[in-house]
Amino acid sequence: MTNLFDIKGKVALITGSTHGLGMAMAKGLGQAGATIVVNGNSSQQKIDDAVAALKSEGINAVGYRFNVTEEKEVIEAVQKIESEVGPIDILINNAGIIKRIPLLEMEVADFREVIDIDLVSPFIVSKHVARGMIERRQGKIINICSMMSELGRNTVSAYAAAKGGLKMLTKNMATEWAKYNVQINGIGPGYFATEQTKPIRVDGHPFNDFIISRTPAAKWGDPSDLAGAAIFLSSKASDFVNGHILYVDGGILATIGKPSNEE
Repeated sequence: MTNLFDIKGKVALITGSTHGLGMAMAKGLGQAGATIVVNGNSSQQKIDDAVAALKSEGINAVGYRFNVTEEKEVIEAVQKIESEVGPIDILINNAGIIKRIPLLEMEVADFREVIDIDLVSPFIVSKHVARGMIERRQGKIINICSMMSELGRNTVSAYAAAKGGLKMLTKNMATEWAKYNVQINGIGPGYFATEQTKPIRVDGHPFNDFIISRTPAAKWGDPSDLAGAAIFLSSKASDFVNGHILYVDGGILATIGKPSNEE
């Protein structure tokens, strides 16, 4: 049974993986034996620091800086990775941004930037990684979606539009590529305890109280909670799973009423 979840020796490219949930998934897959290819674009130092952090835990990791929204850079990076590290077995499209701006106040340029990074870049990177997967007749692509793939929320219109689109892009990738033994699925994280959310994860903060009361599990997710989902969708255990979005949200999307923890 353990062979179903074995990803030892697999090469996993995770975009936007220098911190946060991308780093958490990198650690999870790396601890399971995969070779991790860290990606970022803001600075080489962040990539180097992330690689060093993974290596300190005994994980085989390398880093490549490239802009996932620039097709030429992606093509060159994919060729370089596959030449220097090996064929990419697992791709996790995690790079993304959010801009919390009310619709009436949002500039078109801001809306387009979110769509470009959160929706167009998974198309670009998947397109060029999938070519090799299709030739080899095997591969795993995981698109990081969101609860906003299903729900709206004030001030996140561009993000929700992108993540809703990413859900459907995932299904269409599966429609076209499943016949080549490539599995394309998504993970939709809920609210997680990361460095970015640390300032608001304090008792008495309205949003902290809202998340804890709204989530049936009555807590924020730990970034390590994504590891199991990522390993499942990266391994043979998911060989007949295609076009599915796995929500890791503590049950938020399961209920519209009063969660049981509010009793």
